Amino acid sequence: MPEDIKQHLLVEKKGRIAYVTLNRPEVMNALTLAHWAQLGETWLALDEDPDVWVIIITGAGEKAFCTGQDLKDVAASGPEAWAGAYSIDNKPAPPDIWELEIGTPAIAAVNGFCVAGGLEIALSCDIRVAAEHAQFGLQEVRWGIIPSGGGVDKLPRAIPLCIAMEMLLTGQRIDAQEAHRVGLVNRVVPAGEVMATAEGIANKICENGPLAVRAIKENVYRGYNLALQRALLFEGAFSSLLNTTEDAVEGPLAFAEKRKPQFKAR
Repeated sequence: MPEDIKQHLLVEKKGRIAYVTLNRPEVMNALTLAHWAQLGETWLALDEDPDVWVIIITGAGEKAFCTGQDLKDVAASGPEAWAGAYSIDNKPAPPDIWELEIGTPAIAAVNGFCVAGGLEIALSCDIRVAAEHAQFGLQEVRWGIIPSGGGVDKLPRAIPLCIAMEMLLTGQRIDAQEAHRVGLVNRVVPAGEVMATAEGIANKICENGPLAVRAIKENVYRGYNLALQRALLFEGAFSSLLNTTEDAVEGPLAFAEKRKPQFKAR
């Protein structure tokens, strides 16, 4: 990882949790094209790490989680460079398909402005915790572009359609309380409790069978837009596969022996 990118994208592992921090607080954690590419590589690499069972992503400072693309970089790079970044053949994948690319659960710890590509990152996470002062929006339309990291398609699936359309077409933001009311975030907490709350959820996930956790995540996303009968076929296939693992033997055995299960992800 180039040194400047390394300084702007911090990765730390504690136990089974990997922490990814967007570290450009001076520009509200906006990301250049190079940052997006490295973030995609990091996302996929953490998913391949057997010691990482949950990812928490946040932004440095108290003002912003992420404000998306660095528009100065967009102007300097030109539209062709950014268009190529979101090509269907591009790897590592941009945030529009991150949740389909990885099986590791991801939690967004939103500590401020979460707009444009920042909201698309959060939408690519499975669980979202927000500070009371957080703001959410997809404001690209104000600058003559669209939310091409999945926002156009994911926001209407995350909240009521009419509310999503108002946000997309006006470029206006909503606050954390409204985001919670419409189901965009799981919890709203004081600013100083965002990370602790995210860690609490992550730790609860880590107590469970990791193979089952990953199977549930993949099953949900693969089956979400399928007819129920087809989705149930996926569910049955995942269940049959999991029943052959050591963890599937350990879980019921631990229950019978009245002890905490010792999962090994195999």
